[in-house]
Amino acid sequence: MGDLLQFSITGLTIGSIYAIVGLGFVLIYSVTKVINMAQGEFVMLGGMIMYTGISAGLPYWVSFVFTIIIVMILGWIIERFMISRAKGADAISLIILTIGAAIFIRGISSMVWGKDQVRIAPFTLNEPVGIGGAVITPQSIWVLVISLIVVIGLYYLIDKTILGKAFQASSVNPLAARLMGISPRKMSSFSFTLSAALGALAGLVIAPIMFPAYDMGVMLGIKGFSAAILGGLGSAPGAVLGGIIIGLLESFGAGYISSGLKDAIAFTAILAILLIRPSGIMGEKSVGKGGL
Repeated sequence: MGDLLQFSITGLTIGSIYAIVGLGFVLIYSVTKVINMAQGEFVMLGGMIMYTGISAGLPYWVSFVFTIIIVMILGWIIERFMISRAKGADAISLIILTIGAAIFIRGISSMVWGKDQVRIAPFTLNEPVGIGGAVITPQSIWVLVISLIVVIGLYYLIDKTILGKAFQASSVNPLAARLMGISPRKMSSFSFTLSAALGALAGLVIAPIMFPAYDMGVMLGIKGFSAAILGGLGSAPGAVLGGIIIGLLESFGAGYISSGLKDAIAFTAILAILLIRPSGIMGEKSVGKGGL
């Protein structure tokens, strides 16, 4: 039972990160129908910029806020100067464009920070806490708490605010939204900016656990995209559920079978689920219809 609880805690922790990254994919796709393959690089930049801020002598929480702002600006730049200028392009071309952006960010990052991992101190004292035969670190608790705050915050933003209503309108019917005075272009910028913030936040909370490096965004982006696909691309609750499922599959696969096969086990299970339900567990739905 101790092992089962330990694997469950580990799976929920890493799955929460996949869920946040998956939500970033959903936010952008819901409005623009673009799959942003640079989402993983937002996660990587969250950890690396935080490291730079701390190394430069900035207070920990000042570096935290500074990092999110910088990555949000980068997300806005990508949408404003790349995606919005290629709106007439087909979906494959837009995906290739975001892949190019990801490769560019990764290349610049390798030159700025090198190829070695960096270490970032945890948010608070990281003395492990025993729970029913399992052990959990305070940083893992931070991951779970912040993930819960993100989900609740997004639900409130999308379903309870005027900005959220405008976001939903642009997602459901851009033409009707434009006729009502809502700018789908601004909502597109908003989706990229918010998605970048989510990516940076995921990178910040996981950095003390998974030491960041210039290429860490590749696998995290793939896992986040897999979470969005598994849950149903376009469904925010599906992305959260998909992330948790992938995290648990990895943890149990590594614990009970082989740590070297954990990725293969998770992706095999995903393929099996998608063969049964190609649209994902919760099907494809827009934010306007499903929300959080």
